[in-house]
Amino acid sequence: MPAAGRLIRAAVIATTALLLLGYVLGPIYWVFSSSVTAESALVSKPIRFVPDAPSLRNFRAIFLYAEEKVTYDTRRQSDPSAGEFVPSAAQNLMPAMMNSLYVGVWVAALNVIFSLTAAYAIARIRFRARNAALFAILTTRVIPDIALAVPLFLVMRNLGLIDTREALIVTYLAVTLPFTVFILINYFESIPSDLDRAARIDGCTHLQVLWHVFLPLGMPAIVASLLFAFLSSWNEFVLALMTTKTMAAQTLPIVISGFVFDFTTSFSFINAAGVVAIVPPVVLAIAFERYIVGGLSAGAVKG
Repeated sequence: MPAAGRLIRAAVIATTALLLLGYVLGPIYWVFSSSVTAESALVSKPIRFVPDAPSLRNFRAIFLYAEEKVTYDTRRQSDPSAGEFVPSAAQNLMPAMMNSLYVGVWVAALNVIFSLTAAYAIARIRFRARNAALFAILTTRVIPDIALAVPLFLVMRNLGLIDTREALIVTYLAVTLPFTVFILINYFESIPSDLDRAARIDGCTHLQVLWHVFLPLGMPAIVASLLFAFLSSWNEFVLALMTTKTMAAQTLPIVISGFVFDFTTSFSFINAAGVVAIVPPVVLAIAFERYIVGGLSAGAVKG
């Protein structure tokens, strides 16, 4: 290829990469930037991508809500566009985050426990109803979550679990478990069968084979399914809206959406709440990045 052709090709690749990078990171930067920008600067024109006078007032209202409690009387009563307007429900953000963490951790843990045994049984044990079990798991994922909202609400109401975190755990487990089982089935089937046959010949039970052979080898897929269950619970909105009413169980998406319907909408504060909501999933993704890449790579090779 001539030098001019290589130069044009490199320029096209570099331009495309920069556009893609801006498309992916642009909204994230805007959320961080606007969270420390005064409301007056945020709504002014021309748009300022770099804040002139960054302020942490929104984050102080979120993390120091016990010391600096925001009420209707203490929040700014003048024109909100002047800046430093904090919604009175700001004090609910951290309790909601605790509810989201509680529900997400339990859903992820129960997903791993149940999906491990189910996936091992379907992937390695030949029994008469194996295909029917696999078909039933896949069928549950054809039904959209919104179609399950009313039946799940009625079940939770009859069990007396409305407005409890336990209702969310049971509901999210029913939604996410088929996915995690399906992920682990694919991964377990890629593990050489000689390993578990050798363990069985040595006298291991199925539970011992699962613990000593499949658990260590399947760690990338297990971590990936764990993160999937946690993030699904962390982001879910519709089912949480139907089954929770008070701060005893309301999660982060419900509380953040409530800021839009406050007396006055503060976009800078909503973006600060978005930054807080982003942190736990990002920390988890960075901490388990090695396992996530391994799980995705194994799936790609198998496919």
